[in-house]
Amino acid sequence: MTSDEKRQTMTEQELQSALEAIIYAADEPATLDQIVAAVGGERAEVRAGLDRLVASYAVEERGVEIRKVAGGWKMYTKAQHHEVVRRFIKGLRPPLRLTMPALETLSVIAYKQPATLPEINEVRGVNCGGVVKTLLERRLITTAGRKEAVGRPILYRTSKDFLMRFGLADLEELPSLKEFEQLAQAALGADEGIAPTEPEEVSEEAPPPIGRPELVTREPQARDAADIETQAGDEVSAREETPQQASSEVSGADPPDDGAQSKAAGK
Repeated sequence: MTSDEKRQTMTEQELQSALEAIIYAADEPATLDQIVAAVGGERAEVRAGLDRLVASYAVEERGVEIRKVAGGWKMYTKAQHHEVVRRFIKGLRPPLRLTMPALETLSVIAYKQPATLPEINEVRGVNCGGVVKTLLERRLITTAGRKEAVGRPILYRTSKDFLMRFGLADLEELPSLKEFEQLAQAALGADEGIAPTEPEEVSEEAPPPIGRPELVTREPQARDAADIETQAGDEVSAREETPQQASSEVSGADPPDDGAQSKAAGK
């Protein structure tokens, strides 16, 4: 019996078992097209089998469930077991930690996507270049081409990893901003997933903060330069000689004193 014939004679129970094995083995959400290509059979039959499998995992006795996320199906632990699983995972690998500025930037991209870096900077009021780079490295966002504008800036959008981490089927399931903050804290491990806030770069358009060292030192430096120039001028003036002193040095005679000049004038 060929593999195609075996697929056609697969019973409902066998189909359920095959679907369960595929979803369990998949690193990323298994799409309907991928599953149909693997098990064969009619597309509607496979979709009905997926619905039955999802329902069978929805009972209270199960510790995991099958959810449709990012255009496919994937196994997840149930919400009531998240705290236990989180404590277990913490002993295996470091959790994903994001600063509050990174979470804020991620929310801006999620709700405004696709967005350019200048647009993100305008919303947050600071330069977010370093934060965007971090989100790219964490694979929570990805590029989405370039905007047809002056300079053709790069567009950014959320990635499939973003949907998987937050358990969203698509972007239409994005919650409100307040719910998103709660969801982010739950997905990243409550407050433990929020890294300490790091200082951000101030946007070039923003006014410099009061008391910046370079602003404090510029004026004294300018005054010092003026003082040096004045002092140099005084030294040059001090070196200049009167015509009488110059002629005396040439003739070798001492310059006449004031008394001698007065006597000469009296005669």
